Amino acid sequence: MRVCIYGAGAIGGFLAVKLAQVPGVEVSVVARGAQLAAIREKGLRLLIDGTERIARPKASNDPADFGPQDVVIIALKAHQAWEVADQITPLIGRETCVVTSQNGVPWWYFYGLPGRLADHTLDSVDPGGRQWQVIGPERAIGCVVYPATEIAEPGLIVHKYGNKFSLGEPTGEISERCRRLSEVLEAGGLRAPVLPNIRDEIWLKLWGNLCFNPISALTRATLDVVATDPATRALSRAMMEEAYEVATKLGASFRVDIERRIDGAAGVGAHRTSMLQDLEKGRAMEIDALVTAVQELGRLSEVPTPRIDIVLGLIQQLGRSMGLYPTFPAGTQAGVRELVTA
Repeated sequence: MRVCIYGAGAIGGFLAVKLAQVPGVEVSVVARGAQLAAIREKGLRLLIDGTERIARPKASNDPADFGPQDVVIIALKAHQAWEVADQITPLIGRETCVVTSQNGVPWWYFYGLPGRLADHTLDSVDPGGRQWQVIGPERAIGCVVYPATEIAEPGLIVHKYGNKFSLGEPTGEISERCRRLSEVLEAGGLRAPVLPNIRDEIWLKLWGNLCFNPISALTRATLDVVATDPATRALSRAMMEEAYEVATKLGASFRVDIERRIDGAAGVGAHRTSMLQDLEKGRAMEIDALVTAVQELGRLSEVPTPRIDIVLGLIQQLGRSMGLYPTFPAGTQAGVRELVTA
């Protein structure tokens, strides 16, 4: 199996090292800058359970160097994945599947869903339907990522906890390609259940990211504080209640209740959410896939989201003021602007 990981960052690099140890799997990575230079010089290193493992995958900043793949895993943030959609095409052959491992609402969300919103594209995560058109939703495999990893230095990934990558077809089918990918991931020491409704799993993780990420960035508080302080806990609960109404109206279900979900976050401890980390490091914050998309889904499903709207407006303005809220080219995100100002 030929597997290309587009984006050899913290999660992409972790996956690359784990998959490189699986017999019969040929791993390549698309990377850039200092990370690419380090991989070429010393290999891709993973510090896990006190042991350093080294893989030497093929590495390039040009996907055309690798040719068509069996599997392409997009290990970029949602706005970055949109930006590089056209560059992915050299990796795509007739049978290639594309694994979307971004947090938040995926661009293919309405593919395979019945009803009036069938095959509807989302302006917040795929303005202009770019990924829908270039990649094609029939190629997409959903993936919910649970491990926590970070880049300690160029070429060195540090694993903190977790090894689960839940997989699922947008159509709900338990497909052969999902089974094969699951087997490969598990051969690399990862957990990769294939789920009949990947959207339920997406919402379960998004439920927390939707509120904890922007609230932590706005307050500079760690996850344990956001989840236990009476005021921020109440706001988190209110946002989750709105998201619950949106998700259930769209057919999703939750296997835990809100209080248990918040308590689980509190139990993680003094964790700095990804949005807070990006803010502190001066990197673009992943706002649209985590928050704007839920607002858009609320409008589409005719569910009011007043608390989500307020927090979204605040985190967008913070991002704009600090130059950390990526914008799309003119004309591609008109729908999102209308939603935000409605």
